[in-house]
Amino acid sequence: MEEKKKRPRKPKELENQPGRYDERNTLNDLTGKEWLLLTKSYWETETSIIDKGAYKHPAPFMVGDIKKLISLFTKKGMTVLDPFVGSGTTLIAASILGRKAIGIDLNFEYKLLYEERMDHFNLEKTGEYIVGDSLKILDYIENVDYIVTSPPYHNILRNTSKGTRNNTGKDYRMSARDGIEYYSELDNDLGNLEKYEDFLNALKSIMEKAYGRLNNKKYASIIISDFTVNKKEVCVQSDIVRIMDEIGFEFSGTTVLLQPVKPLYPFGYPYAYKINHHHQNIITFRKCE
Repeated sequence: MEEKKKRPRKPKELENQPGRYDERNTLNDLTGKEWLLLTKSYWETETSIIDKGAYKHPAPFMVGDIKKLISLFTKKGMTVLDPFVGSGTTLIAASILGRKAIGIDLNFEYKLLYEERMDHFNLEKTGEYIVGDSLKILDYIENVDYIVTSPPYHNILRNTSKGTRNNTGKDYRMSARDGIEYYSELDNDLGNLEKYEDFLNALKSIMEKAYGRLNNKKYASIIISDFTVNKKEVCVQSDIVRIMDEIGFEFSGTTVLLQPVKPLYPFGYPYAYKINHHHQNIITFRKCE
């Protein structure tokens, strides 16, 4: 009688998770069911208590959202890179998941914010926060397994409009608008470049260097939304796909990150239609040499 094949066992840390683990999976530690759920073309943003403190940064993103990305594109022990790490959310998510991580940012104050967040929740540091210019720092980094980042949105923080903040006394991203600061006064800060084309070229230079540090067949995700340039709406996603394609990345798809609790503002009313952005685009690429 033919011997029945044994079903591959899940790693011990995954034994209580739903679905079946496939030992041929070289991308992540997820079961088939968990993998499938994360292939949806939209997610709804997830907030948690660990996000507290991140709102001192002009443009934070949520730990839960980054955890899902890191879970999907890495295995435990792999290395994640964020060349615009800001308040350190990528490093925090990687630490929680048992991944190594490297984060780079120009602003030393944001490193202090990251350390404050880690200490507040008593998290073990498995990553390194480097203060400096990514274009230079990336020369000394290699063997990265996943890149995830949210670059500055051109110079929109330096215009006369207000940024998302609260006037309710609560640090909630979805609260009403209030004034915020921009990132820095540094000339090499992408948030200070006057022309949109200069912003794209600077971002391309950094991502081109990051491409060389990424291991083959691995992925990179850029989180960004469309925005206005000189009062005109721009399809930023198409420009990101174009420059990443020119670098050599293969476009893998876009996940729409819904943010339904953000408030509505009467932009243009009652004279013209102006869109309210209630989502970000998680644009994912693969390095295939």
